[in-house]
Amino acid sequence: MNAVDMETTGTTDSSVGHGAGDGPSVLLLPLPGAQGHTNPMLQFSRRLAYHGLRPTLVVTRYVLSTTSHPVAPFRMAVISDGFDAGGMALCPDYAEYFPRLEAVGSETLRELLLSEARAGRPVRVLVYDPHLAWALRVARAAGVATAAFFSQPCAVDIVYGELWAGRLALPVTDGRALLAREALGVELGPEDMPPFAAVPELQPVLTKTSIGQFDGLEDADDVLLNSFRDIAPKEAEYMELTWRAKMIGPTMPSYFLDDNRLPSNKSYGFNLFSDGVSCMDWLDKHSMSSVVLVCYGTVSNYDATLLEELGSGLCNSGKPFLRVVRSNEAHKLSEELKEKCENNGLIVAWFHQLQVLHTRLSLLVVFLLWESHIGQTNPPSQSM
Repeated sequence: MNAVDMETTGTTDSSVGHGAGDGPSVLLLPLPGAQGHTNPMLQFSRRLAYHGLRPTLVVTRYVLSTTSHPVAPFRMAVISDGFDAGGMALCPDYAEYFPRLEAVGSETLRELLLSEARAGRPVRVLVYDPHLAWALRVARAAGVATAAFFSQPCAVDIVYGELWAGRLALPVTDGRALLAREALGVELGPEDMPPFAAVPELQPVLTKTSIGQFDGLEDADDVLLNSFRDIAPKEAEYMELTWRAKMIGPTMPSYFLDDNRLPSNKSYGFNLFSDGVSCMDWLDKHSMSSVVLVCYGTVSNYDATLLEELGSGLCNSGKPFLRVVRSNEAHKLSEELKEKCENNGLIVAWFHQLQVLHTRLSLLVVFLLWESHIGQTNPPSQSM
């Protein structure tokens, strides 16, 4: 099966400005299986379509087979990560997964670029997640322009960029050195550091991949960041001056930006996990600022003992809580804990972040949930 045998075509949303027209073709390649990296890029795709470009979101075969297609005015196409039957979950050893992803992903991406050209849709630009630095090399070899799309906060990008450049050394215990060089606008303590930089032995492969985002970045035609200057002006300036970055965020659904460009765009639209139980009615039954939200992201992999311990702590706190445990992690929770949690908590497989982040919440315990953070701000209208 070649790279485009499983492509699907979206339908045009009447609210989308000029729609996905006959403009230049743009491929967008997020980190496979990482919802927090995919949805910002999906929202960016919507804006490209609004301006008449022809975006195509590229996912792995496994991701496409397990998620509902996002309602979007553009196509989807597939590549392979080498684990079509189960994706990253089929290969929990990152030391095996990422090299396989690079080898098979490079070949199937190359096939996709050739196939698009043969179909009369030559790709003008590849927008890629920099965790997939190999995609830059594939695109350049095919004569396709590239744009790196960073979906994490500027401060996180700065830490990994400085490590790549050799201006910082592992482990990074705090941000004092970066503050002294005016790379950061505030001092970050040990608890604020990106975990793979602070404790590199925790996940050495992910540490290497995170730092490797800057591999070949000087060859990218553009560097895009899902942020905006008002939320981190010093950090944004440093990324602009050091890495030629452009702030194009926040890449949130248009409905929450009040810019009236895409009024029907009210959700991120790409869900790797079923919503299952609705939590909105449950939240509405609680008083203001009383609920604790606990979410670990789509890539994190905690063992059963830690998940059980965290759950017991929440149950014993006596506070109402909403806990997100992915469907592929639910088997790690004991039936005893699930029954205990029913007294003051609700466990769901996933939730719509922008709907859930409201006045009932008092505390967020999150991992790599940048889009939730910017969802709580009141960002200015962007020119994107």
